[in-house]
Amino acid sequence: MTFWFEFASTYSYLTVMRIEALARERCVEVEWKPFLLGPIFAAQGWTTSPFNLYPAKGAYMWRDIERRAAGYGIPFRPWSGKDGRKFPQNGLLAARTATAALRERWGKEFVRRVYSAQFANGLDISNPKVIGDCIKAAGGNEQMFLHLGHSNTHKQVLRENTDAAIATGVFGAPSFTIGPELFWGDDRLEDALNWALSRPA
Repeated sequence: MTFWFEFASTYSYLTVMRIEALARERCVEVEWKPFLLGPIFAAQGWTTSPFNLYPAKGAYMWRDIERRAAGYGIPFRPWSGKDGRKFPQNGLLAARTATAALRERWGKEFVRRVYSAQFANGLDISNPKVIGDCIKAAGGNEQMFLHLGHSNTHKQVLRENTDAAIATGVFGAPSFTIGPELFWGDDRLEDALNWALSRPA
């Protein structure tokens, strides 16, 4: 199963904090793939998240995230829009760095720490220091992996991930693909894992 996530995505935060344990329970192997929603939104003529374009939808989403996070026991800093935080955040450096970090044993922990920095602690994940702190806390060398995050190699990997997501039919995050089957949304995580488990070996 492939797990497609975007660092600016609120619902991806909930999934990132849950997926590893749930996949382990079911003995389902999951490949984590960071990608960018920007090109997908641009193709729809959107210049920002639909949660910004449609205020009522955005207000519902923030309250829904707050409820769901509380239900899962996942820390979440409630959103008011009045404390200087921006949404969606620029997750470009985080995503490029993740393409390198996910090759390491601590890569998934790095991803979780970036999401927690943003949605639990209210930090700006476009700030290289925040990303460096997440690398270090996860167990990596911050200088080395920040360099990799700025490298042309990992810029290209992220482009390829995004192109692959689009080719697969992904239109939002989080998404999960198992062969030709696409599942979208944190509330479809268990369905996707169960589908993966039910496939013939």
